[in-house]
Amino acid sequence: MHERISQQAVYQYCPRLAEHLLALGKTDTNAQITSGIIHLVKLRVSQINGCGFCQHMHSAEARKDGERQERLDVLPAWRELACFTPPERAALAWAEATTLISQQAVNDATYQNAVTHFGEAGLIELTTVILEINSWNRISVSLQFQPAIAD
Repeated sequence: MHERISQQAVYQYCPRLAEHLLALGKTDTNAQITSGIIHLVKLRVSQINGCGFCQHMHSAEARKDGERQERLDVLPAWRELACFTPPERAALAWAEATTLISQQAVNDATYQNAVTHFGEAGLIELTTVILEINSWNRISVSLQFQPAIAD
């Protein structure tokens, strides 16, 4: 069995990759998408996609920016917990629906709730963040990137 391509080699072989994917995730400062929402969305999408590398990175970034570990611990159960705000719920529902689009079309209620909270332009901005993290997840999972976790 061959070793997978390393993370460093990916960037060496395709230097534009990081630049373009990171550009997708840069939201317009006028959008109503907070950094907290972005952290939750990136972590939740990474959980759905089974990307340990990205889960490790985005949970650390969220904590660094002030997110409480307690909320990160229960993120997969966001629908049943009152600790998530209505805009966070709208963003998480949109993130899950668009990530799982091959299993089921995005329903009108999910779309309308997201537009209500973020507006049309904000919804597009949020969608680009979701595109970015889904892309990173696919790269990281397929190439088996490993987070630096101490034993």
